[in-house]
Amino acid sequence: MIIALVIACEVGFWVLLAAGLALRYLAKRPRAGAAVLLCEPLLELVLLVVTALDLKNGAEPDWKHGLAALYIGYTVAYGHYTVKWLDGHAAHRLGGGPKPPGAGYGRARAVHEWKLWPRTLAGAAVALALLQGAIRYVGAAGDVSTLEGWQFATLRVVALHALIAVGYTVWPKKAPARAEDRPAPARADR
Repeated sequence: MIIALVIACEVGFWVLLAAGLALRYLAKRPRAGAAVLLCEPLLELVLLVVTALDLKNGAEPDWKHGLAALYIGYTVAYGHYTVKWLDGHAAHRLGGGPKPPGAGYGRARAVHEWKLWPRTLAGAAVALALLQGAIRYVGAAGDVSTLEGWQFATLRVVALHALIAVGYTVWPKKAPARAEDRPAPARADR
């Protein structure tokens, strides 16, 4: 049931996001769109409550509970960022607004990754806190090794994102050559 709820929350996130942006830009009802977008955190609250009830009712803690904690941590850290990013693109495509800037290349891309890393850290902190709360709730009576494994997986995600940011810092991504800067292709004379 937890897996179905995680999937439903993910699908619900994108449905609410699409509905909110459609109301905002296609139907020209920005307040209604904002109200729909504000309903998104309710999905994570439902997932949190159902996961806690599942453990309270004696369910053996397993990977599904760990996945729920990671999903909640991710949406807490990146949910608003994702909505804002997509809102900027919808404003450009559907509302005639300016094109939002991308992550960029070189130093700008490295800075972008380092600015995202604290979000990953915050999401991991939320997930770790939820996992630790579940471990304490279950106590010595249950096998919590799976939840502890999810804690280590969470720390690995934080380390991996840091390595990605370091990679962009040490080996900056180069901008693609512009069409006017590229040499003309050789033409075969006929």
